[in-house]
Amino acid sequence: MTTSARSAPPPFGRALCAMVTPFTEAGGLDLPGAQLLAERLVSEGCDGLVLSGTTGESPTTTDAEKAALITAVREAVGDRVPLVSGVGTSDTRHTVELALQAEKAGADGVLVVSPYYSRPPQDALEAHFREVADASGLPLVLYDIPGRTGTRIEPETMIRLAEHPRIVAVKDCSYDFLGAQKVLGRTELAYYAGCDEHILALYAVGGAGYVSTVANVVPARLRAILDAFEAGDTPVSTRLQQRATPLIELMMSAGLPGTVTVKALLNSLGLPGGSVRAPLRPAGRDAADGLRAAYEEFIAG
Repeated sequence: MTTSARSAPPPFGRALCAMVTPFTEAGGLDLPGAQLLAERLVSEGCDGLVLSGTTGESPTTTDAEKAALITAVREAVGDRVPLVSGVGTSDTRHTVELALQAEKAGADGVLVVSPYYSRPPQDALEAHFREVADASGLPLVLYDIPGRTGTRIEPETMIRLAEHPRIVAVKDCSYDFLGAQKVLGRTELAYYAGCDEHILALYAVGGAGYVSTVANVVPARLRAILDAFEAGDTPVSTRLQQRATPLIELMMSAGLPGTVTVKALLNSLGLPGGSVRAPLRPAGRDAADGLRAAYEEFIAG
């Protein structure tokens, strides 16, 4: 089936933040901090929040903490924005359990990453996503990030999965722009840029928007890229994307995980972030200072 670009409103809005999970100094879950951060993100332009993704340190949070986070953030933001909860694991059975838990806790959708390390073939991968989609009533976002999982969700697999009524979107970190356009041209899947450097490029060819890690610290600035493009001002949109490049590169491609760089910046700004959980380690002083300098330069522009 061929569809026009953005023929329907994206299921979770355009500007989504992959929110970090704030922790206390002792390493526990900081629910009041999560509520404050969520409120700030929504007030500064986020259409939706993705909780317990990799940026939210899902590999090192418990099932109970994931449920508590959904409940707390829902209390803070109410029904103003949809909440998508990361439930993907290497175990189909556990992923189903997390999807059911997220539904019970009040999530509006689930983000399901390819099972990592085990590297299932495409037929097994497709069966995994279908089983999770069948298990609850929540819409499902496929998360394609082969650099982390070791397995690509191939375009033809996505096209088949798009036939499922509850598989509605993709978070794309494949770095395969041609593959993304193939899926966009043949399905109604809402395609979200998962890499901040691709926000404008993917949106311009019919993408739904973004699921951004960098949005934790500059939510309004990233949303402005989409707003300018929607207003027909492509030169302004282009300049905004380009101005964000140094900060995006330092936060996402300079050797430290995005969770680490986001929390370093949030902490330096006096915003809820807190510690990271092992095996991650906090940014060193030089790295934190460099991040703050890049942030200050970006917002001054």
